Amino acid sequence: MSFTRRQFVKGGVTAFTFGFAAPQFLSELALAQGGGSRNLVVVYLNGGNDALSTLVPYGDPDYYARRPTIAVPAGQVLQVGTDRGGNILGLHPALTGLKSVFDGGRLAIIQRTGYVNSSRSHFQGFDIYGTANPNNSQGTGWLGRYLDTLPSPIDPLVGWNTTRETPRPLVARTVGVPAITSPATYSFASPNAGAEAGFERTAATRISSHLPADRPHLSFVNSTTQAALGTLDRVATVATYRPSLTYPGTGFGQALQAVAGAMNRQIGTKVFWVSTGGYDTHANQNPINGAYNTLMLTVNNGLSSFYNDLRNQGLLDSTLILIFSEFGRRISENGSQGTDHGAAGIMMALGGQVRGGLYGTAGRLRNDPGNPDVENNAIDVRHETDFRAVYARVLDEWLGANSSAILGADFRTGAPAIL
Repeated sequence: MSFTRRQFVKGGVTAFTFGFAAPQFLSELALAQGGGSRNLVVVYLNGGNDALSTLVPYGDPDYYARRPTIAVPAGQVLQVGTDRGGNILGLHPALTGLKSVFDGGRLAIIQRTGYVNSSRSHFQGFDIYGTANPNNSQGTGWLGRYLDTLPSPIDPLVGWNTTRETPRPLVARTVGVPAITSPATYSFASPNAGAEAGFERTAATRISSHLPADRPHLSFVNSTTQAALGTLDRVATVATYRPSLTYPGTGFGQALQAVAGAMNRQIGTKVFWVSTGGYDTHANQNPINGAYNTLMLTVNNGLSSFYNDLRNQGLLDSTLILIFSEFGRRISENGSQGTDHGAAGIMMALGGQVRGGLYGTAGRLRNDPGNPDVENNAIDVRHETDFRAVYARVLDEWLGANSSAILGADFRTGAPAIL
């Protein structure tokens, strides 16, 4: 028996699909399990990030030949050294905070991640990264399947989605993940205020406690409402969190501040989803003075604040941040001084227990169909590391799960040793 998601409470309290649990007990369980648990924060760069502007192969003359107006100048990159293929590389000049994390040995950059026959479609590409199956972009997500493996009872706040719609990676069979865009507005919806609103919430709680065995649909609705109501007070504590530093006022920065607050308050969440957009840079991509520089500043300032706040709070060693996009972009710039949809991109991981460094090799960008590092008639960078190998490392080494069972195959061979 399956049901669609329904929204019961304003501000992102969506139905916790198949979430049957008593809020009071689950609140106590979350508090008991909160300390010492590991956190996974997934940051999604929506739109197809241009990997060649994030991690710049500034020693490759073909990079500049194929990007005469939008290449990052060699003299401005933040040098990060040489990969195992002998390629000298540098971060985008706006990524000063991430450069400091890299220098401290806690930022891993995995080059040329992807899969065979990249879809080059935003929606399908995102869903493929979500299901972790290039042959099936529908169904449950890799993080959702992980959540399904957790022992019962499942805390309604085991996952936290900071966007309005449940992303494919978090779609599960038996676990629902709430959409909490802002802890301050995650509240019971009432047209009234004060005591009257409190009476209405109490009435809703009593009504939802009725779970008739002979009426499964009503039981589902009531238990889902019950679970949602049980999260309100815990999420409210996150809104009172005062970070150790000032986060950027961007949506991305504020979402990360909320995540840090949820960790600090130990409300029971294990997996967080954060997204930031604008990466579909078909035109005016100027990486120094244009839109791409703004994108990099947004990511750098948000992640730097988050990283340093977690460090100040003593939470860095229990946190892993994984960053990716649905594909990379083409090697050559287009006629609008932008780049079109490509294939291989990069993934990054940072945290207190990350083994930082450069993983994989930068592709040689020679415009030659016989070049083994390119594909699609030398238009795109060919992938070297299957993105599922990175997932496998995260699942096995960080979350303590069985990656083969969750991903449907063994991708551990060749997985970058980022942990």
